[in-house]
Amino acid sequence: MHHTTNWDALTDFTLRLPAVMAFTLRLPYNISCLVLLPSLVSPVCAVSNLVRGASKKAGGSTKNRGGNSPGKRYGYKKLDGDFVHAGNILATQRLIRWHPGSQVGIGRNKTLFALEDGIVRYTKEVYCPPPQSQESASMCQLPVGAVLYKTFVNVIPVRQENCFHLVQVM
Repeated sequence: MHHTTNWDALTDFTLRLPAVMAFTLRLPYNISCLVLLPSLVSPVCAVSNLVRGASKKAGGSTKNRGGNSPGKRYGYKKLDGDFVHAGNILATQRLIRWHPGSQVGIGRNKTLFALEDGIVRYTKEVYCPPPQSQESASMCQLPVGAVLYKTFVNVIPVRQENCFHLVQVM
């Protein structure tokens, strides 16, 4: 037996239903809400359906992070008696371990560099801090007659010859 569908009754059934308008709301924490609102002719009715998004449990704390990091390579780069050009780095330091002497400059990160071409010399000298510095306040606590010795890095410039000898070229 052949079954026939009554399309007129089906369309008549759908026409009797109120027109429904649906939209989705985006809420915090990845929850979306589907709201169904009927048309203005029928009484107002709202239905909400909460859909929860994917979530992950918070991770725990980890220990021993960064304990095996490589060193910063601080230290002297040129030894006593080495020849250097202007601009060469003589020493890198985190705290001031070596002080700049003659023909030596100090950078923003306490790096010592040569100001002229010459030979590097390390010397121990008596250190007199500026009067208004914190070091001078700590020196007042030292016994009378005590002196501070600090290591200074100096560059001895290369002497230029004043007299030139003519060389015969054949």
